[in-house]
Amino acid sequence: MTQTTVTSTTSTTATTTPSGLRSLYLIRVVFSLIWVALVFTTSASLVSTDRTTVIAAVLLIVYPLWDAIATLLERRLAGTGSTKRVSTINMGLGLATTAGMIIAVFSTIGTALLVFGVWAFLSGAIQLVVAIRRRRTVGAQWPMAISGGQSVLAGATVAATSASATSSLSTVAGYSAFGAFWFLVSVIALSIRSRREKR
Repeated sequence: MTQTTVTSTTSTTATTTPSGLRSLYLIRVVFSLIWVALVFTTSASLVSTDRTTVIAAVLLIVYPLWDAIATLLERRLAGTGSTKRVSTINMGLGLATTAGMIIAVFSTIGTALLVFGVWAFLSGAIQLVVAIRRRRTVGAQWPMAISGGQSVLAGATVAATSASATSSLSTVAGYSAFGAFWFLVSVIALSIRSRREKR
């Protein structure tokens, strides 16, 4: 009796987790695309020496905050396991970055880009770790691994060039667009894996 119940629960978790992740990833794609569109239409011309506008400030604060919220939702979908502690760290990082960005936006775009770059670097490293650990339980994590590695490189570049006169908010918009692409690829990869398992 007990053994049957455990098996059933495990099976349910295995099928609902990829489905939930696909839905969350699609939401993240939509959010990122809307965010990119708003940056390009309102703030892309702002360079490192400029003061942030109200719209740019809101966009820069909302992005890491949304990432922390999405990480919380993803943690609940994934359940317990080796990624739980890492997810907690990522949520804390997102909230700390949000607080740091609230301070940074009162300075220049360059300062805000520095904060954003450091956050992208660290969150990318965390995403890479989560993807590697989750590859056996969920599968189809290679897009997230690539996205995490790309975030590490992009974050390091944004932080290193944040004081450059040619650095602008369009840089982080490009970062977000690539992130949306890899989340979409992950949705497709998870869907393919799910269909294969049902055969």
